[in-house]
Amino acid sequence: MRLTLLAAIFVAFLCAPLRAETESDIVILTGSTGGVYYPLGLALAKIYERAIPGVRVIVQATQASVENFNLLQQRRGTLAFGQGAVMSHAVKGNVEAGFPSSRDRLRMVAALYPNYLHVVATKSANVKSLQDLRGKRVSVGASRSGNELNARDLLGAVGMSYADLRHVDYLAYNESVVLMKDGQIDAVIISAGLGVKALMDLAATVPVDIVPISPEVVAKSKGAFTPIMIPANTYIGQPESVPTAALNNFLVTQRDVPEALVYAMIKALYSNLPDLQASHVAAKDIATRNALADRPIALHPGAARYFREVGLLR
Repeated sequence: MRLTLLAAIFVAFLCAPLRAETESDIVILTGSTGGVYYPLGLALAKIYERAIPGVRVIVQATQASVENFNLLQQRRGTLAFGQGAVMSHAVKGNVEAGFPSSRDRLRMVAALYPNYLHVVATKSANVKSLQDLRGKRVSVGASRSGNELNARDLLGAVGMSYADLRHVDYLAYNESVVLMKDGQIDAVIISAGLGVKALMDLAATVPVDIVPISPEVVAKSKGAFTPIMIPANTYIGQPESVPTAALNNFLVTQRDVPEALVYAMIKALYSNLPDLQASHVAAKDIATRNALADRPIALHPGAARYFREVGLLR
């Protein structure tokens, strides 16, 4: 019993979000290890440890946007990945989105790359449109995560809700894929950059369909999404481009992080952009010129200083 208790405490310790122990620590809040945020966080850690003298970088796996913004509010992170739409909910203090009060410490660092909505179903489920999800078993992401908020918005755009589904699972990417392989769920909705590791693994194992999301459906999303295409052959068994919906991802910090550190982090990122782009296919869309294309919240002074230097901000 004692060994079991010690093992449980050890696992809880490994999974618990970490707080920077010193001002030279950088804690990067990412997402599921099967998603895109996590490998990008690992790549950033290598860049920062090489480019910023004297820092120690900790990469933390999380449930992504909602958890990340709540942790930043608690000053339990230095830098986080997150969706722009969720960031707006966080600053407003939208209780239904998982924010009991305004997350007023959040500060934007830069816009990064678009999230693509991947609606993926096993071929045996015969799901050819979003409407075909009626009566199906669907995983929508961790409860009150950014992914799950996107799933709600997407279903709402076609006049559906969870009540129209046979069963709803609130699972991370890797867990969803395991159940799809076992035939326990029919489809998954994943909001992430291109080349999601978990979906790569699924498509290589089980025949799947990537369900199209038409521009007409996107237009009914009340501004939540923009139309985009998943290029042909992004995933195994996908010979043609597939229309879908997109929304922006951001790097975010909190107001108490020193200006000099934020400046050093953003400068190191763009000075070593080829290294970051080489870490994941989704990162190929990251470019300095797009960094301020969308600004849902206030910019951190350290980031503003950098963008003034490169001529993107007056």
